[in-house]
Amino acid sequence: MSRHAGPPRKVIVGATKHAMWGEYPGLEARLAELGVLIDEMAARAAEKYPGAGLDIVALPEAAVNGGLNGSAEKVSFPLDGPVLAAMAAKARQHNCYVVAPMFLCETALSGGRIGDYTNVAVLLDRAGEVAGIYRKVHAVSGRDAVELEGGVTPGTDFPVFQCDFGTLGLQICFDIVYEDGWRALADKGAELVIWPTQSPGQLKPAVKAMQHSYYILSSTWRNNASLIDPTGHVVREIRDGDRRVFVEQIDLSYALIGWQPQLGNGKAFDDAYGDRAGYRYSEAEDGGIFWSNDPATPIMKMVEELDLRLMAGEVERNRRLQDQVRGGPPNLK
Repeated sequence: MSRHAGPPRKVIVGATKHAMWGEYPGLEARLAELGVLIDEMAARAAEKYPGAGLDIVALPEAAVNGGLNGSAEKVSFPLDGPVLAAMAAKARQHNCYVVAPMFLCETALSGGRIGDYTNVAVLLDRAGEVAGIYRKVHAVSGRDAVELEGGVTPGTDFPVFQCDFGTLGLQICFDIVYEDGWRALADKGAELVIWPTQSPGQLKPAVKAMQHSYYILSSTWRNNASLIDPTGHVVREIRDGDRRVFVEQIDLSYALIGWQPQLGNGKAFDDAYGDRAGYRYSEAEDGGIFWSNDPATPIMKMVEELDLRLMAGEVERNRRLQDQVRGGPPNLK
């Protein structure tokens, strides 16, 4: 839990559920359409969190190209030019990171060495500079097809990106059914994973969030876009019929605490700290996530003052005791 130590780190995230089927409006119109979505998120953030602003926004998978049909060669765009200019302008305008997914023509970036076309999520920083690119590792084929997504080359690794608020990971759509990327991001210290996708999901990302103790934010075409916390609970969602964007504040300095008598299902924090602390506790799951709202008192200091034990630490302590008593780990064969 050392990665979550320190004073509060409040982060305002934004996502959208926005379908892009139908006739493609042209690149200029599409970029304007995506810019309006970002503007809506910024307006909601200013309304909901006065004095603060967006930290990062996520657009859905293939947002730049969505609606175009044909091979990857026909639907892909270069990053340099109109795409980067439009998305960078929004990053600067709202002083936020932007995750802009697209089918990317790689030739200008690599001379074709890593494949001419990829399905990517481009991360722009608050100044509109390219902070990194994640290339979808688990690109998917159609039924009985031998090419992946019209001819894209799958990515090769799972990078994390150091943002000014914490460590960010990215996954895209079909990556959700494989474990390797989610595990790699956890091993590299990801605290928030953004998942742009065309196929929605809540149960699958909830399992990943709970298993790896990070937040997951989805941005989708249909059904739901969701924010899931490290306990696996949906913190915020929009569904069909709702507004098409949402924003939510999270804290990346947090403690995961399981049931114990002195916790009182969270009452210990209420009694000791009042609104200087916040939490979501589930009696159905006998545990919760806790954070500090007091810059002078980090959440781990509160945990120490209340003499509480962290969930992960208790799991590992009991594992060691079990192995000691039985004379070794259980037989898995």
